[in-house]
Amino acid sequence: MRALIIAGTHSGCGKTTIAMGLMAACKSKGLRVQPFKCGPDYIDAGHHRAITSIASRNLDLWMCGENYVKECFYEHSKRADISIIEGVMGLYDGKEGTSTLAKLLEVPIVLVIDAYGMAESVGPIVKGFKDWSDEASVDLRGIIFNRVGSEKHFLRLKKSIKSNVEVLGYLPRSHDLIIPHRHLGLIVAEENSVKPHNIEKLIEVVSKNIDIDALITISEIKESKSYFPINTPFKDRWLQPLKKIALAYDKAFCFYYEDNLDILRDFYGEIIPFSPIADSSLPAGIDAIYLGGGYPELFARELSNNRSLLKEIYDWSQSEMPLYAECGGLMYLSEGIYDLEGEFHRMVGVFPFKTFIRVNRSPSLGYREVTLKEDIFIAPKGSILRGHEFHYSDIKDRSKIVNIKKIYSVKDNGGNILGDEGFLYKKTFASYIHLHFGSNWEIIKRFLIQQRGDQRNASGY
Repeated sequence: MRALIIAGTHSGCGKTTIAMGLMAACKSKGLRVQPFKCGPDYIDAGHHRAITSIASRNLDLWMCGENYVKECFYEHSKRADISIIEGVMGLYDGKEGTSTLAKLLEVPIVLVIDAYGMAESVGPIVKGFKDWSDEASVDLRGIIFNRVGSEKHFLRLKKSIKSNVEVLGYLPRSHDLIIPHRHLGLIVAEENSVKPHNIEKLIEVVSKNIDIDALITISEIKESKSYFPINTPFKDRWLQPLKKIALAYDKAFCFYYEDNLDILRDFYGEIIPFSPIADSSLPAGIDAIYLGGGYPELFARELSNNRSLLKEIYDWSQSEMPLYAECGGLMYLSEGIYDLEGEFHRMVGVFPFKTFIRVNRSPSLGYREVTLKEDIFIAPKGSILRGHEFHYSDIKDRSKIVNIKKIYSVKDNGGNILGDEGFLYKKTFASYIHLHFGSNWEIIKRFLIQQRGDQRNASGY
């Protein structure tokens, strides 16, 4: 088995660009590359898919726990020639961050260092990253420098490394390799931010300046017995689909955990994508709707102009059919969205409040643990699930939510009580929290199988 974690000294050091470049270069050599992302990030995972043509999986220890993460890694890596995991923040940042994941999976690390403005000083940095650890040292096998000024600069950097770590190469300073950002992070892949010619340029630059053959060699790992399948959803694909879920998917709605979709396919049925921007009606013959997160505020005018679909989704909700929405989906189900310029755009109108964007303030950000006080169509009352919250939008007049039923009691990852959230109207449920169903798949499994088995009530829970 071959696998690597691409870690960084800190956020913004270039690990996403280098991880994408390594994925692209390995694929160009004819290798099947399985991408992963450490942590809850959707956007990086979307770019991984654009590069490799294979869905990237989130490996998040806080949300899903060690057993689920190990099996997810094993299940998808066993079909690949090489797995490349993009880390989160700096290598040692966070109790359940990159270094913890590397030790759990026994996967070697390639460290990305932003070399702009320094030379010989990288030597002690590498030594510190290699030797510093509260427990056993991480398996740091390679170094890649980012933003290198010249070949002479690279040689000075390389010569300064005294630790037993292979210097694999570098990327030069080049704005051509930078993916544009906006308020939540990188531009999403669904907006074609990773153009084919940019991928070709990335492959050319990476292949010229980084030793890909050496990278592949150091990625060899022993297949641990602990990787062998545990009793998680991946083992239950024999169930025959009974129901269909309409999935909102376009450049406005594209934030989904791939494992969530697998779990719904395994235990609920077929997933049928539709575009809230382009499609005038819902897919035929569906039993439920899933509205994920994304950037509805950037495409509010187009979403609002699709009046026929807005009405159909409103009627669906009024008819007490199952509808599950997260973050951007919640905004879409509100009375409307005030966009970045403050212009109002009417939306579905299931919930009696408006939403707006507050980009000049800090985002609502962090891990969340929720306890359900009532059934929803993905999980029953009493379920404890984990997820993540990251948004700049907010509800404009919070006095209007006083009389809306809230079925989440919410804590952060430190156990601090954050109050109640999660809005329920008939069988429409919406929240700002992106749940990872793998955080409590056993309860979800039992509930979904029960619902699938009740063919007398194909409309939901």
